[in-house]
Amino acid sequence: MSPFASLACAVILVAAVALPDSNHAAPQPYEIAVRMPIGGEGGWDYLTFDAATQRLFVTRGSHVQVVDTARDTVIGDIPNTPGVHGIALVPEIGRGFTSNGRDSSVTVFDLKTLVPVASVKLPARFPDAILYEPISKRVFTFNGGSANATAIDAATHRVAGSVALNGTPEFAVADGKGRVFVNLEDRSAVVCFDAKSLRVLSRWSLAPGEEPTGLAMDREHRRLFAGCANRKLVVLDANTGRRIAALPIGERVDGVAFDPVLRLVLSTNGDGTLSVIRQDSADRYTKVADVPTQRGARTVALDGATHRVYTCTAQYGETPPATAEQPHPRPRLVPGTFVILALDAKALPSVPR
Repeated sequence: MSPFASLACAVILVAAVALPDSNHAAPQPYEIAVRMPIGGEGGWDYLTFDAATQRLFVTRGSHVQVVDTARDTVIGDIPNTPGVHGIALVPEIGRGFTSNGRDSSVTVFDLKTLVPVASVKLPARFPDAILYEPISKRVFTFNGGSANATAIDAATHRVAGSVALNGTPEFAVADGKGRVFVNLEDRSAVVCFDAKSLRVLSRWSLAPGEEPTGLAMDREHRRLFAGCANRKLVVLDANTGRRIAALPIGERVDGVAFDPVLRLVLSTNGDGTLSVIRQDSADRYTKVADVPTQRGARTVALDGATHRVYTCTAQYGETPPATAEQPHPRPRLVPGTFVILALDAKALPSVPR
C-alpha cells in the first residue's frame, strides 16, 4: 500500500471514530411518562403539588382544577377564583389559599373538601405569586400592580402588613428560617425580606440574567436559581447575593424547580423544553440536556418523593390580529386540548459526591 493510501485510510478511520452515531444518541434524563388530557376552560398559570395527598392544583383563570395524580383524574374544582394565579398550601391548619389577580383577593379553601371558607380582600392590586412562610405562619401574596407583598395571618385570614418591593414581583421562595426571596421581573433583581418584621434585608442584581420569572432554592447549600427571559438560569448565594453561575436554558421560561436528592435544577420553557442542569457542587453546575416536552409547557411542579415533574399546556390555533388594546395578541387555545404532562427521571448522569 502506498504512503498516500495509508494516510487516507488513517484519516477515514479517525473520522469514523470522531463522528457521533445518530443511532446511539445519549438517552434523555427525563421522558414523558403520562399525558393526562383534562380539558376544562381557561388558560393556566402556577401548578402546586400536595405531597401529603398526591394532589396537583392547576390554576385555570377563573377556577382551580384538582387532580388526583395516583389515578390521573380530576377529582374537584374550586370555583369563583377570578384571575387566579397561584396556590399556597398550609397543611397544619388544613387550608389552601389562592391569589386572584382580577379582583385582588385571596380565596381560602378547605384542603379536604376543597370548599371555599373565606375571602380576603387585599389592599393591593393584581396578586400573582403566593406562598406560605412557616416561621411567621403567614401567607404572602406578591402584587404586580402595587410593587409590594401582602402578609396574611394564615389562621385568622387578617392582613398583617405589607413589604414595599419597588419592582414587579414574580415567583418567590421561603428558606424555612424566616426569610423570603422574590424575583423582580422589571428590575432583573432578587429581594430578600424578613417574614416577621416585613423589613427588606437585601437587594441583589441577577445580571447577566434579564426579566426573571421562576425561582427555586437549594435550602441546604443556600443557593437560589432564577430563570430569566434571556435564556439564562442564574445561580446566587442566598447569604451574600454573590453570582455563582449563569447557564443556558430554553426560551420563555416560567417555572424553575430544584430536586435536592437528584441534585438537579429544572426549568420549564414555553418553547417546549425542560432544561436540566446538574449541581456538581454548591458552586459548580453543568447543563445536561433540553428535554422535549410540548409547546407552551412553561410552568412546573415537582413530586420530591418520586422525582416526577409536572407541567401543562394546550394546543394552539391562530393568532388574532393586533389591536390598540392588544398590540401583542397571543395565539388562541384549541378548546378541549388542555393536558397535564408528567415526566419521569430516567438516564440520569452520575453526580460527584
